[in-house]
Formats: sequence, structure tokens, C-alpha cells
Amino acid sequence: MADNDDGITITTFAERPGLLARVYEIAEDWPEFMGHDPVGNGLFHRVAEEFPDHGVVATDGDRVVARGRSVPFNAELPGREELPGQGWDRVMVWGFADKRRGHRATTAAALDITVDLDYLGRGLSHRMLAALRDAVGRQGHEALVAPVRPTAKHLQPRVPMADYVRRRRPDGLPADAWLRVHVRAGGVIEKIAPASMTIGGSLDDWRRWTGLPFDRDGDVEVPGALVPVHCDTAHDHAVYVEPNVWVRHRLRSPAA
Repeated sequence: MADNDDGITITTFAERPGLLARVYEIAEDWPEFMGHDPVGNGLFHRVAEEFPDHGVVATDGDRVVARGRSVPFNAELPGREELPGQGWDRVMVWGFADKRRGHRATTAAALDITVDLDYLGRGLSHRMLAALRDAVGRQGHEALVAPVRPTAKHLQPRVPMADYVRRRRPDGLPADAWLRVHVRAGGVIEKIAPASMTIGGSLDDWRRWTGLPFDRDGDVEVPGALVPVHCDTAHDHAVYVEPNVWVRHRLRSPAA
């Protein structure tokens, strides 16, 4: 349990299981289309309950103000020598498959750290990342990896993610604020996950999700999307393939 002078308490879900049902009480502003990833719809809502030792929750009095969730998986199985290009979607599938099959977990992947809109700008994201690192480390894993969704990338959707990640401030830290939090915490940027999340739907789906016409072939810039959404009017569908950035936090020596 971690407390601060501001009265915010951070614990794991295992320590406070009564908060499991309250993870979505946080005021957040994710774009509507982000709620239609089929892998996420099938598994994400189960992560905190299935892996309570790998998730953290912050409260201010009785109010839930932040959450962080991760999924453990075995990074030593064949085919997992490299962090996957399918990022967020793939590690979630690995984690649930490994639990079902009884595979030993060696690593955990952070899936989200979300702070209530009223609590942004207070340094809580830094504390939640530190708490998540600590929680995963206590489970004996050597690393916490994260398919990071850079905070400001949506403002420049046509810039390739690799180019965006290379941008630095004069002090050498990443220009993107959320990548900077990870690097300051000891994380190392490893590679791009070019297809971390894939969301497809009919053109009517996308019109409903975004309020945009989706009436022309080609790339459509959608508010909140890190890259354009590809629209195909002849086949009545549009597809969003989101890139993320793999960051590795080393927690302990493998021999420790």
C-alpha cells in the first residue's frame, strides 16, 4: 500500500478486491472507436479480476481516481523471442492462454494506466507506473513491458510512429510526455508495435463511432486516432491499425 500527503492511496487489486467492480468509475475520455477492438472486448474487462496481483488502483477517500492493469505471460515460449508486432492485442491473448494452460509467467505487460480527468496534472501517472512496476516485481518477474500509446501522437496522425519516437527534447528525453514518464522511470524504448490494436467495422459503424461521413476511399483522419483509418467504400468497411511503442522496464536480474 502506498500513501501520499495528498491523501491518495495506491494498492493492488489483490489487497482491495472490493474495488474490482469499480474500475470503470473513473472519468475518462477515450475515443468511442477505441471500445470496439474485438480482443479488448473479449478479454480486457477480465484482466483485473483474473490477475489482481498485477493491477493497481488509486483512491482518494472513497473515490476511485486511477487504475493500472497488466497481464503476466511466458516470454520464453517458442515464437515469443521478440516482443510482438501485434502488441497490446497479442500479449493479452498470450496471458490468458498461458493461465489456462498452466504456463509459468516470466514477464508482465502493462495494458493501461488511466487517471481520472479531475486528477490529471498531479503526477499521479508517475506514481501509478511506479506502483505497477512494484506490483509486478513482487510477483518475481524480471521485466514489465508496455505497448505504450504516446499521449500526443493523435495530433500528428500522418507522421510515422518511428519518426515520432525519435523526437527528443534538448535534455535528450522523449518529446512525448507519456514516453517521457516511462523513460524517467527507467524504461527503455525497444521497438515499434506496428499493429498493436486492430479495429474494423462497416462504414455505418465508423459513422456512428466518429460522426464522420466515411464516404471516400483512402485514409481518414479521426480525432483521437494515432494514424489515419483506411476507408474502402466498395467493400463497405474501414480499418484502424494502431501502432504503439514497446518500452521495457527491467525489474530484476534473471539470476536474482
